[in-house]
Amino acid sequence: MSEARDSQVIAENRRQVERLSKLGWYHSIELPDGGVIEGHQSVENLRRRIAQFPLPDDLRGKRVLDIGAWDGWFSFEMERRGATVLAVDSAKNTRFLEARSLLGSRVEYRIADICRLTHRDVGTFDIVLFLGVLYHLKHPLLALENVCGMCRDIACIESFVTESDLHAIPMMEFYETGELRGQLDNWSGPNASCLMAFCRAAGFARVNFESALGERAHVTGYRQWSPHPTAASAPEIRCIENAATHDHSFSASADDYVTFYFSNSRADLTCDNVFPEIGPFGSRPIHVASAGGGWQATCKLPPGLSAGWHDAVLSVEGSARTAPLRIGIDLTDADRKNWPARASGAMRLRSVADGKTFEAGRVRVGPDSAITAWAENIPAADALAVRLNGTDLPAIWRNPQTGQINALLPAGLEPGPATVSVAANGEETSRISVELYR
Repeated sequence: MSEARDSQVIAENRRQVERLSKLGWYHSIELPDGGVIEGHQSVENLRRRIAQFPLPDDLRGKRVLDIGAWDGWFSFEMERRGATVLAVDSAKNTRFLEARSLLGSRVEYRIADICRLTHRDVGTFDIVLFLGVLYHLKHPLLALENVCGMCRDIACIESFVTESDLHAIPMMEFYETGELRGQLDNWSGPNASCLMAFCRAAGFARVNFESALGERAHVTGYRQWSPHPTAASAPEIRCIENAATHDHSFSASADDYVTFYFSNSRADLTCDNVFPEIGPFGSRPIHVASAGGGWQATCKLPPGLSAGWHDAVLSVEGSARTAPLRIGIDLTDADRKNWPARASGAMRLRSVADGKTFEAGRVRVGPDSAITAWAENIPAADALAVRLNGTDLPAIWRNPQTGQINALLPAGLEPGPATVSVAANGEETSRISVELYR
């Protein structure tokens, strides 16, 4: 910081500390009898802060998480609008408990560290409030990933920022001791473009900059893509794999990324007009490039997914979604062996072979590997796949006369026994055992 800015923040810190020490309360609290407990933040200012976000007045039926609730005004406001609310803070605040009692509130209160709290601990919420917390954390991006994982719909994110220019290079100041207003729990100061990048990197499908009030920026993170026209035909997925291991193993507890290989006629695809979705959540690509006569797009595995099978789809701007393909997350060996299926009495799988050598019952794994299945009575299908250990390999070629179906294999599959079937329109053939070898 410059000397001038140092003197300004020191003076501002002194003013705030003096005011807070006189008042005791940080949030002003409106009481049922019309009285107000005056706090450092006036009711008008608190209302102005929450009004920066696209939150409806009627939240009946919604579940809300308020992270860093402190004295509780935002928690109580969400409850007043009809939501069921969980308030979380890193340390017990007796003023919150006093206010809850005075208001006759039913807001649930929990002490937890947001850098360790996940959806596995408290479930998921329609709305997550993350107001005035980020810059107090030593691990801001980790916290935002946890926020994303606990959010089903939107997260309202407010943070101190060093500047609000969205066109600036994303940058963040780090405060080792008390450089920001003498507070030892002020660890970082992102600029607004860095805050936006943090939210995208944390796993939100899209991020809207709402406003800047003084040194506070307001950002809304959405878990789903916004609707777009679907006049063009859907892309065709050729393969889906783990971006690091190049296999079909994905874990919600790891920082996994998913690569879609797909075909599309457009020549102008970027991270801004390719829309992957896994399960109920969108995920903004971190990389889109032409590859092998088609395209590849890599995105973060969306935070908050449960263990089991999830549909993966992809669209581009103006196109329909692809047919869903099934991938597994945090699967056990038993899950892969005994995957759920809807059996078809008509469809039948005759044989399986290597897609290059056509050796029956044995399929080579590694770069440029493929698998071929011969099946009978397979209907015309938007979703046609060779299913390997329960995970879908999209059909890249089909001969209806012979029943031959070809699919590509991820390059990083391990040798060993495997089970294969063919899936079409939500139904599946019986399974055949094969050997994967290198």
